[in-house]
Amino acid sequence: MGKERKERKESRERGEGGQKLHGGAMHFCTECSHGAFSQCLESACSLIQPPDASRGKMVALVLLFFFAAWPLLSASAHNTSAGCAIIRPPRDGGIRYRGLTQEQIRSVQVVPVDYEIEYICRGNRVIAGPKVRKCLPTGTWTDLDQQSRCLLLCPRVWTSLENGRVSSWPPGLPVEATVLRYSCLPGFILMGPNSTQCNKLGKWDTPKPVCHYDRHFKAPGKKKLYIGALFPMSGGWPGGQACLPAAKMALALVNQRSDILPDYELELIHYDSMCDPGEATKLLYDLLYTEPIKIVLMPGCSSVSTLVAEAARMWNLIVLSYGSSSPALSNRQRFPTFFRTHPSATLHNPTRVQLFQKWKWTKIATIQQTTEVFTSTLDDLEERVKEAAIEISVRQSFLTDPAVAVKNLKRQDARIIVGLFYETEARKVFCEVYKEKLYGKKYVWFLIGWYSDNWFKINDPAVNCTVEQMTEAVEGHVTTEIVMLNPETVRGASNLTSQEFLEQLTSKLGGKNSEETGGFQEAPLAYDAVWALALALNKTVGPLKAKGRRLEDFNYNNRDVTAEIYRALNTSSFEGVSGHVIFDAQGSRMAWTLIEQLQGGSYKKIGYYDSTKGNLSWYGNDKWIGSGPPADQTMVIEEFRYLSQKLFVSMSVFSSVGILLGIICLTFNIYNSSVRYIQNSQPYLNNMTAVGCMMALAAIFPLGIDGLHVRRKHFPVVCQHLEPWKLYATVGVLLAVDFFSLVIWQIVDPLHITVEKFTREAPKGDLDVLIQPLLEHCTSEKMNTWLGVVYGYKGLLLLLGIFLAYETKSVSTEKINDHRAVGMAIYNVAVLCLITAPVTMILSSQQDASFAFASLAIVFSVYITLVVLFVPKMRRLITRGEWQSDAQETMKTGSSMNNNDEEKSRQLERENKELQKIIQEKEERVSELRNQLSERQALRSRRRPSTVSNQNNSAGQVGMPATDPRSLAPPPGYPAPAPDLHAVPPSFGNSSSLYRPDGKTGRNNCHASRLQMLYK
Repeated sequence: MGKERKERKESRERGEGGQKLHGGAMHFCTECSHGAFSQCLESACSLIQPPDASRGKMVALVLLFFFAAWPLLSASAHNTSAGCAIIRPPRDGGIRYRGLTQEQIRSVQVVPVDYEIEYICRGNRVIAGPKVRKCLPTGTWTDLDQQSRCLLLCPRVWTSLENGRVSSWPPGLPVEATVLRYSCLPGFILMGPNSTQCNKLGKWDTPKPVCHYDRHFKAPGKKKLYIGALFPMSGGWPGGQACLPAAKMALALVNQRSDILPDYELELIHYDSMCDPGEATKLLYDLLYTEPIKIVLMPGCSSVSTLVAEAARMWNLIVLSYGSSSPALSNRQRFPTFFRTHPSATLHNPTRVQLFQKWKWTKIATIQQTTEVFTSTLDDLEERVKEAAIEISVRQSFLTDPAVAVKNLKRQDARIIVGLFYETEARKVFCEVYKEKLYGKKYVWFLIGWYSDNWFKINDPAVNCTVEQMTEAVEGHVTTEIVMLNPETVRGASNLTSQEFLEQLTSKLGGKNSEETGGFQEAPLAYDAVWALALALNKTVGPLKAKGRRLEDFNYNNRDVTAEIYRALNTSSFEGVSGHVIFDAQGSRMAWTLIEQLQGGSYKKIGYYDSTKGNLSWYGNDKWIGSGPPADQTMVIEEFRYLSQKLFVSMSVFSSVGILLGIICLTFNIYNSSVRYIQNSQPYLNNMTAVGCMMALAAIFPLGIDGLHVRRKHFPVVCQHLEPWKLYATVGVLLAVDFFSLVIWQIVDPLHITVEKFTREAPKGDLDVLIQPLLEHCTSEKMNTWLGVVYGYKGLLLLLGIFLAYETKSVSTEKINDHRAVGMAIYNVAVLCLITAPVTMILSSQQDASFAFASLAIVFSVYITLVVLFVPKMRRLITRGEWQSDAQETMKTGSSMNNNDEEKSRQLERENKELQKIIQEKEERVSELRNQLSERQALRSRRRPSTVSNQNNSAGQVGMPATDPRSLAPPPGYPAPAPDLHAVPPSFGNSSSLYRPDGKTGRNNCHASRLQMLYK
């Protein structure tokens, strides 16, 4: 707007084609017939010359002629079929041509039909008369019979008078020539002039009068006090259908009472707000700016009450609502003069918290429709449950579709759910609840109690669930509802009981069905609202009279009367048909809460809660699908995982048998320590090996000890004393290094008990619990670091042992005769350690598998070590009886042989026996060959008897070559063998002539020749 005005100003000061408008910026060419606001045309007006005395009269005559002929000229100019001719603006004003540019305005002379122009004025002037004109099809402008002028506006303060009346002529804005006439209400005296007029300078010509109270005035009859009310007879909540008749019933009784406002009569001025803030704004304007003055405003629904209460403080008006439940209205900074007989929606929350505590719930969930009333209610609930140490674990909201919100409640294991939504959305919510199975003995829903009793049975096209499904889903839910009808049979301020009130209201409604009448439940609140107002006004009469004031003195600028009414309402306390009426510090009604539960498809009363006294009246008839109220969350039972006792016993038996075997081996080794074969196997090292094996097997027992065998308070001590053996029992060497390393470990980073938690498991059976498996470990802060150090140097020792065993596998020494068995044992331990160490770390969370793997590794390594080291020695000594032969030979000879000679003699004896077997086989072969030769000789003697002897001699010389004397010599370092008659079998005595008697081919020589081959 400012930019347009600036452009218009510049266009007025600067014309096109070098034309310039001289004079003021807002000067108009009013003397020219074509003058216009936004035009500076060359042919429109001639330049105005400075006036002088000689031309003044001529100009005056021209102007007089022009104004006399203007009506005829304008009529002929306007009467055109193409549209309307441009007209001149009022003095000190201009015309705004909508949709036209500056160039179009300069060139156009006629505007089309239905085109509108708007008059604007300069400075603080305003239009008096038509502001907008429209081109008619007849070629004329609308309202040409009414003149539009730009006049100065006089102050509006003169247009109102406290305790009086002001009439204006002509009606409308107080502009130049407007006359105001004043008069005072009965009981007041006018001080000052009774009329005033607005002059051309925009000022009233007389001071404003005042009306003073006449103390000697006595008014005949009762004086009326007016109440401005908005009753929604239609719209989202048609509560006025029952609340308006109830309010009229209360007014009739109040006006009949002689003890309540005896000098006054209350009158209700009401309109239908349709529960629409936009419509209520218009009606509020009518209530405030039309006579008579209203002393109190009574709106209905929350949205209208918010608008009225926020604007009422500007007029110093008290607002008393009968049907507003929004928690946002409980804000004294925003709504300082607001009261309501309808309790706030937050009044449900103390009741809900009381029920949560009664049923020992500490965890709840909420789902709400995203509206202001439910958001405020939920914020208040969150503060209250926080004070009561109750947690809101899940908070979901939705706008129109609750499907996602309900799924989130199911996914997050919500059990106790508070639902805040309207009735139509409630059907959508519980249809999704049925689909997600979010109902039954594990769940409890808390809903608002002001739904209709059969809300879940209503066929709703927006819900795709059957009535049976909805009935199943809503069964058992709990509702909290404000008590709007006194459950006790008492007569209150109106001398009516609640039942008598209902009978009279039903009669006044003409027998209409209460369920079909809007606001029937809230009707007692409207009835008590009128009584609360009447009692408060009656209470203010005395204090106001002491101050020289009266209720009828109230006007929108009088704060004293408003303050007295506020104090009276704030201290109200009486029995009404809706119960005890009392307001809290925020102006909200404090009332009882009814608690109901849906049982078998119908609501049953299970208790009341008085929020003023914190008293819960419980009937004890609540019913649950299960044995009682469900848990607020899945109960988690902590269950420690213990080692399988069957596995522990089995490993203990194997360990015990291994320890017994180790004792036997150790005893055997010690008992036979004097035997040279045992002495040659380093018996002391073998004894240490046997002891280490027994200690490794003994480590299986503490390895399987857990909380099942030891009390929890003793478990840390067991951890510190037994756990190191679990780690190092497989190794039996370097005890000193192990001891000092364990001591340092315990000092720097001692072992302690820790509990490992696993994924929760569902128990067997239909139980609303979950099992939380727990496993106890003995560990330290830097367990992996210490294990890495230990495994590192132990692994290096094993590698060193493997290397030495491999390098000495082919070494034969007379001091250690079992080095190959030791090497095999080292291989066995190394392989099992390399496998067991990482596997047990991986399986640490599986107690049975970890224990079984470690125990079996110990058992196998120990058993293999004992068997490899000791069983061959036992077998040799038992099968050969070497410890007996050594003792007997020592007694016979009386001398001791060194270990080397004894071993050689035994070896020669074995070889002698083997050679005897070979010689016997050869003799059998020679005998066979001799027989074959005899048969051949006999055959030849028949043919050539004369040559038999020669052939026999030649055959003998060729078949037996001469024997080398060196072959009869013994091997180097060995003595010559003595004749051993026992070594030659008897068959050698019957040898044939094939063996010559000269000794070259004797059987002893043959025996000696075989010795050289044996010792090569």
